[in-house]
Amino acid sequence: NAAEGDLDADSRFCIDWFQEYGFKAAEFGRADVLARAKGTSVDAVAAAGVIQSGGGKVQLLTFGDYPADWDPDKGPRIAVWEATHQLIRALKSGGEQESGKLLSRLPGLAEPIRQLAYRLYTLCERKGWAEEARAYNELICSWRGTVAASEKVGVKHEQMRLGERF
Repeated sequence: NAAEGDLDADSRFCIDWFQEYGFKAAEFGRADVLARAKGTSVDAVAAAGVIQSGGGKVQLLTFGDYPADWDPDKGPRIAVWEATHQLIRALKSGGEQESGKLLSRLPGLAEPIRQLAYRLYTLCERKGWAEEARAYNELICSWRGTVAASEKVGVKHEQMRLGERF
């Protein structure tokens, strides 16, 4: 997939791990080999906030495992995988307004997030993972509203900044 080259190493790891294990736990050794092949490490992926690692097992976080108080401005970097799942969490908890607010704080990631959601939806459909497919499909179906909500927030921020200058 040509688009995969545009993704960060942690997200590339997550896609392959998800394709193989879904949200189930699997052996640390397998994660270590895959992480190295993707140019990252299990520790780095764990630090990115997208997996749980311990007791010789590694597991991707599910939508509900992501913290509601996530601040994209505080991390050293943002994995597209993390941003996508945080948007799903925000959409489920607060609708398009909430996911739009979050998207407005993720400059330059809208298109990679949208593409990843489509890719994961297709993968889940192929594997018969209805529950997971539904979450990605909800994000895809609400994309226009989420983007519109993010633009409203962006405009407000811009107006506040302009007002502060004078």
